[in-house]
Amino acid sequence: MSHDDFPTDHPAVVTCGLPYANGDLHVGHLRTYVAGDALSRGLRRIGQQTAFVCGSDMHGTPVAVNAAEEGVEPREFALDYHDTYAETFPQFNVEFDNYGHTDDETNTELTQEFVRSWVDEGHVHEKEIEVAWDTEEDQPLPDRFVEGTCPYCGEQARGDECDEGCQRHLEPGDIEDPVSTITGNPAEYRTREHKFLRLADFQEYLQGFLDRIEGTDNAKNQPREWVEGELQDLCITRDMDWGIDYPAGGDEGEDTAEDLVLYVWVDAPIEYVASTKQYSERVGADEYDWEQVWKIDGETEDGTEWDDDWTDESGDVVHVIGRDIIQHHAVFWPAMLRGAGYNEPRSILATGFVGIDGKALSTSRNRAVWADEYLDAGFHPDLFRYYIATGAGLETDVDFSWDRFAERVNGELVGNVGNFINRALLFAARNYDGTPDAAISEDVRDRIEETLESFETAVRDYDVRTLAELATELSDYGNEYIQRTEPWHLLDEDPSEAAQVIRDCVQLAKAVAVVMQPVLPGKAERLWGQLGEAGSVADVSLDTALEAPPETFDEPDQLFEQVEDDHIAELNEELQDRVEEASDDGDDADEADVDLEPLETDRIGFEDFEGVDMRVGEIVTAESVEDADKLLKLEVDIGHEVRQVVAGLAELHDVDELPGTRVILLANMEQATIFGVESNGMVLAAGDEADLLTTHEDAPLGTRVQ
Repeated sequence: MSHDDFPTDHPAVVTCGLPYANGDLHVGHLRTYVAGDALSRGLRRIGQQTAFVCGSDMHGTPVAVNAAEEGVEPREFALDYHDTYAETFPQFNVEFDNYGHTDDETNTELTQEFVRSWVDEGHVHEKEIEVAWDTEEDQPLPDRFVEGTCPYCGEQARGDECDEGCQRHLEPGDIEDPVSTITGNPAEYRTREHKFLRLADFQEYLQGFLDRIEGTDNAKNQPREWVEGELQDLCITRDMDWGIDYPAGGDEGEDTAEDLVLYVWVDAPIEYVASTKQYSERVGADEYDWEQVWKIDGETEDGTEWDDDWTDESGDVVHVIGRDIIQHHAVFWPAMLRGAGYNEPRSILATGFVGIDGKALSTSRNRAVWADEYLDAGFHPDLFRYYIATGAGLETDVDFSWDRFAERVNGELVGNVGNFINRALLFAARNYDGTPDAAISEDVRDRIEETLESFETAVRDYDVRTLAELATELSDYGNEYIQRTEPWHLLDEDPSEAAQVIRDCVQLAKAVAVVMQPVLPGKAERLWGQLGEAGSVADVSLDTALEAPPETFDEPDQLFEQVEDDHIAELNEELQDRVEEASDDGDDADEADVDLEPLETDRIGFEDFEGVDMRVGEIVTAESVEDADKLLKLEVDIGHEVRQVVAGLAELHDVDELPGTRVILLANMEQATIFGVESNGMVLAAGDEADLLTTHEDAPLGTRVQ
């Protein structure tokens, strides 16, 4: 089932994964919110009615644990962080239309309404389960009050999630070798009654949902393993005081669950709906109707009815999340929505992680660049937005480095965009008092129109990286145009031609302001003012880029300022000292500390990539290479033929288990002779552990990877 292209005739909502009110924000968090903000601005720019909403996740065990350690109530503890987040996001030009939290009245009422709907439709059942119990404190241990071994992959895991291993959601009772995080003592399992959402009721629906969902490949493909296997019921209650009460009443009686609260992953995503509702109530349903976004069928408050075909008549829900919560958004959440009669998401965009100087970000080791730290350094928020948006594709991991930050700002923003804007507008103001009296040339009009088409395509493809690069590319075109035409010479030699060139350049500058606004909103607004334009650049449509600029404007000031080497050196030293201090204190960290190789800064063109011939293959035979401990000789079937390949897999894979394994083979690798054995290709693998690359589905042998 297909979706209409944006812009559609019905409203859209863009949401970001809720920040957990339990700690400070860092650059890893901000990547998601910058992407969501840029995308929502881009949607509005192409004419899509859009609300951008979020809220703080207030409930759950970590808040309760940390609040107890500080001697305050959980709500007070969480609200302090909520207020901090609400103040911090605008400082990075992340501007939500509504920012609520999960403990407010709207979300509480909606959450209980959802649960009652599931109960009424027969999707909730009660059963006895084993829950971890701290015998010393004589209390149950929900979620992160217990740690142990993941039953699926054997890694160390928290009670609700295998965060260091397979990243599966874990139910109460799943953790092996449980240990209480309260006392550090071994925990025991005891039987308790809890409520469950029967996910098997939605299995066929979820399989279809994954076929039509838009978004990043990881969000579309990773959940298939879960929905194609046996779906485990979702425990929706917990043994604790902090949270939204399980709703009493209905078929279960008034007092059935009076001592239970709802699981945090029930009320957290419902905040997306609650925040949209709050925004609608504030601006009025005539301006934005939350029910047309979220409800499958029914009628609005003014009595207007709509069809129950969500692809044609209902709103478009776009979720931007971190990839560690894909299962919650692509499996649990659509089932929860379906069971309550609400609209499913149109798209799920799962961002990659952010590393620091080639290493995995680690908050417990204090190896992070914190939001406050960036702001205290005095940099404009748009510089970070540009750097993090262009660092890699949305679902790819990206590395934050102060050195590369400075290189990108100085080279691309100062040296390219800022240089073009200053040259063009300064020349125009000094020689023409603004825009010369000439028509835009056909070539420049075509180039701007090409950029506007790329803008629309990037928004429809959720391609934030391309969206961020358009202004840089257009400025590069403008710089080349000025350098080629040399208007300073034309002033005397051919004044009409000089006026034509500068007229074109002012138009290019206006187009730069229009297309850069989603990612660099503050700088775009400043450029808009330098052009003498009225109103806000945030309020104009995309085709405004081709409208004539104002006749007069003053000389511009510098749009971007150079990042100084001395400043970057100080920031690097501060970060290094902080990391070393944390290590000296013996903080071994709860998070995986994986060294990441820095990303290549040299880009390749599409033509270069087309020359890389990667094929789906299957290992037919595998045997050791004589006198080479690490090498294996493989016969790999790639459809057209069977290739002999030498690969360094002997110490990392069981040779007897390799035959029959699907792999990806670089087929046009230069042939080589290794330890006397001819190698005709290269098997692709990731990392020091040689994690073999393969395909999710059974693509025919010989299929080209592209």
